[in-house]
Amino acid sequence: MRASIYARVSTPRQARAQRVDEQVNRLKAYVEHEGLGLEEGHIYLDEGYSGASLNRPGLDALRDAAAMAEFEVLLVAAPDRLARNYVHQVLLLEELHGRGCRVEFLERPMSQDPNDQLLLQIRGAVAEYERTLIAERMRRGRLAKLRSGQLLPWLRVPFGYRTDPERPRDPAGLRVEEYEAAIVRQMFAWYLEQGATLGGVARRLVAAGVLTPTGKVSWSRSTIRGILKNPAYVGNAYGHCTYLAPAKSRRSPLAPVGAGLTAKRRPEEEWIGVPVPEIVERETFDLVQEKLSHNRKFASRNNKSHRYLLRALVSCGACGRGSNARTSWDGRSYYVCRGHQEIVPEQRCRARHAPGTRLDELVWEDLCEVLTRPEHVEHALKRAHGGEWLPQELKARLESVSKAIAHTERQRERLLEAYLGGVLELGEFKRKRKELEGRTEALLAQERQLEASARERTELATTADSIEGFCERVRAGLADATFEQKRRLVELLIDRVIVNDEEVEIRYVVPTSPEGPHQPFCHLRTDYLNGGPPGELMRQ
Repeated sequence: MRASIYARVSTPRQARAQRVDEQVNRLKAYVEHEGLGLEEGHIYLDEGYSGASLNRPGLDALRDAAAMAEFEVLLVAAPDRLARNYVHQVLLLEELHGRGCRVEFLERPMSQDPNDQLLLQIRGAVAEYERTLIAERMRRGRLAKLRSGQLLPWLRVPFGYRTDPERPRDPAGLRVEEYEAAIVRQMFAWYLEQGATLGGVARRLVAAGVLTPTGKVSWSRSTIRGILKNPAYVGNAYGHCTYLAPAKSRRSPLAPVGAGLTAKRRPEEEWIGVPVPEIVERETFDLVQEKLSHNRKFASRNNKSHRYLLRALVSCGACGRGSNARTSWDGRSYYVCRGHQEIVPEQRCRARHAPGTRLDELVWEDLCEVLTRPEHVEHALKRAHGGEWLPQELKARLESVSKAIAHTERQRERLLEAYLGGVLELGEFKRKRKELEGRTEALLAQERQLEASARERTELATTADSIEGFCERVRAGLADATFEQKRRLVELLIDRVIVNDEEVEIRYVVPTSPEGPHQPFCHLRTDYLNGGPPGELMRQ
């Protein structure tokens, strides 16, 4: 009988301690004792991977090989080596059994006996509890070490420092990298010069050939600002500063949120300080913080002396970056792509500036046309959902699928009666039952899809009915609207305005809830959270 082996350890430290080899040696000895056949290519290892996740290269290769029926039995040291989560254990065991592969655990061989199955369930639940307990102990242990100054709070060492490769989180192994420390001191000195800016410091670093902390040629202003604001350079590294929370914003106006999690800052009184070697004097650091604060307060992006209808809503169609509003000395306003500020000339965006007054007027005229003719929005919504609403057809298809499911259930009952009456053999019964189960699963999936489509169309019809009422409420005041009222309406209904030379694309957001105009667009655009296609109305 062809056999395979799977072994796993959770951390790189365990992998270095040769614990995978211990598991493999024990499993190989069992293979020889039982007289099984084992090929070298059927040994699957995951070194340094957590059992809480199914995303493991060794496990993926094992499942692919099982799907090709390359072996009949899988040997694992213990159930928690296969997975720490009980649900994952059941999923893997059912998948492997369905592929004709028997799973044996070396520490406690399992059979189909109910007692063995109950024991497997209990062990899976205990393994899941143990994983949660270990994670909580590690979290509390890290906090205790941080408070006692025995653990560095960094996952990435700041520019100017080096750690011991064998103990990267040990403060005792931290040292100052003199070349980088000299660069840091120079950056602080340059920024304190009269008229110096973050962009000026970046250009001087590029001209001097200094590479960024990640080894790139071009320095960004955000990287330099992060270095100048890092309190570690005056001897105070802080940990326990952030926590994970669901993301509600986008890295770019033209991109989805991404992973769905973002780091939120904790109150400063919860931060935990760890002393580290000092690179910059406290007086110099304080002067830089004062200048940074002053420059941020009086930066042109925070200067509200000029009014822009599309402030923070314009993006460049050429490079995808956002555009800042600017007013020249002679009073003309523009929307300027941020790519024009790139330090390296080859990376600068060459798109033309968009004239502010003309773009504001164009977008406002288009918005007024949408609000005075709501059939545009209704037509776009119908088109986005694949045509007209067909409630009668959907209802008929749902009834047809329900009848097919009921018919299949009756066939399964008659099949069972035939088997119990001795008409069918066990093998034939299993084959026909599996065939009916596959047919039922396909019908149920089709029913779920039709129900979801029906719900979408019902919600869409409700949305379309509410559009006219919303437009009616705001239509009367469009002609006499003040700038503040126009700005509030633009913020509510327009997601982005994308300018690409002479082409302008306006992405609208339509209120879809009873709260209507009181709900900001970021809560209406749930497609940003999963990276799906945008559902907004687009006009050019």
